[in-house]
Amino acid sequence: MSNTQCHGAGRLPLLLGLPASIGILFLLLPLGGLIIRAPWAEAAEVLTSRSAISALRLSIITATVAASITVILGVPLAWLLARPALPGVAVLRALITVPLVLPPVVGGVALFTLLGRSGLLGGPLYSLTGFSLPFTPYAVVLAQVFVALPYLVLAVEGALRAADRRYEDAAATLGATPLAVFRRVTLPLVAPGIAAGTVLAWARALGEFGATITFAGNFPGTTRTMPLEVYLALETNPDAALLLSILLLATSVAVLALLRDRWTSRW
Repeated sequence: MSNTQCHGAGRLPLLLGLPASIGILFLLLPLGGLIIRAPWAEAAEVLTSRSAISALRLSIITATVAASITVILGVPLAWLLARPALPGVAVLRALITVPLVLPPVVGGVALFTLLGRSGLLGGPLYSLTGFSLPFTPYAVVLAQVFVALPYLVLAVEGALRAADRRYEDAAATLGATPLAVFRRVTLPLVAPGIAAGTVLAWARALGEFGATITFAGNFPGTTRTMPLEVYLALETNPDAALLLSILLLATSVAVLALLRDRWTSRW
């Protein structure tokens, strides 16, 4: 290897390491600021308050339900997107990923136009049953599913595309039905990808704010999730908002740590 090549190879880690270090600091310093500036003397009172516990419980329950729904809906959807022969797959993928770039508040408005009391589907539902979805815990879950579903779909689609199709072809050759191939061959192959996508979807649902407050409102014990509790505290008691933010951060980190092996095994 020439001196020029060696010199270039030596420079490359520095060129990559500097922006990488800045990126790490950019992500970690704000979180460190939360911990440093938090009024820890008030932690016990704030974090054990009825409103904080209620908001955290509601967030965990709704995020878990939303993540489960994204798995049920998202895995078959990802399977369809991974089929190269499907007509219009590029357009379908673009439409599915729209919530990734759509402002969450706009997503909440869109849900209202469909499922509100006078919405396209919500209107007939209300006329027939007297039941209205907005401003209920069901609305919280629907808002979370709307914003989280693309994360799982993209993760699982990537896993499906990376999977070795020869195993599926061999199972089909041996007489397995398409459903049996999907259940016994495809799903085990992409299980780490499904786990990674589920973690992403759960984390996104846990932190959802805009679509939730627009479609579900901000009612204590009913639709006030932890992000909404933090927002409300920020307006009235900024010190409490710091502690609640740390609680939400700790919950997210704990779940990611518990699922670390499944998360990293795919990648």
